Amino acid sequence: MTYEEIVAYTRSKMAEVDISGYKGHLAAQVNITGEGEGAFYVEINDSNAVVEPYEYFDRDVVLIASADVFTSIVDGKKDAVAAYLTGGLKVEGSIEKAKEFGELLKNSKKKAEKKAAAKPARAAKPEKPAKAVKTTKTAKADKAAKTVTPAQKKAAVATAKNVVAKKSTTKSAETK
Repeated sequence: MTYEEIVAYTRSKMAEVDISGYKGHLAAQVNITGEGEGAFYVEINDSNAVVEPYEYFDRDVVLIASADVFTSIVDGKKDAVAAYLTGGLKVEGSIEKAKEFGELLKNSKKKAEKKAAAKPARAAKPEKPAKAVKTTKTAKADKAAKTVTPAQKKAAVATAKNVVAKKSTTKSAETK
């Protein structure tokens, strides 16, 4: 994954996290090592989450991991504490804020399940009304409006020739 893909992926996953009951402030800078290397931050403030591709200097915690480890944690496939204990995730700063962040990520599945349960069944689409059929009079009137007379054709050709002649005269005057 590229750095941009990791940030976008984290942003989409954070949109799935149920932070509706979270009151407080958590700012975590994520430093990705190896492929997709870079830093970005996740800020959660009173039930709002923001993911931006910048370093965050007033942060509570810095999480350092490879892209694979971090996305596995965000996906819920890997526990953050287990990743920390095995050395796949390094933490600088507040361990408590790192644990809070890990707990919030576990809520992502719960929010998705709530959404699926709350979705009502889709109603069948109403049928479209039949197209109106034109009468022969309106069809003939439409055709007559689109018909070009021979005189109109001659006038259009003459106008086009005048435009071409003016352009060539202008170009030859410009080259002199």
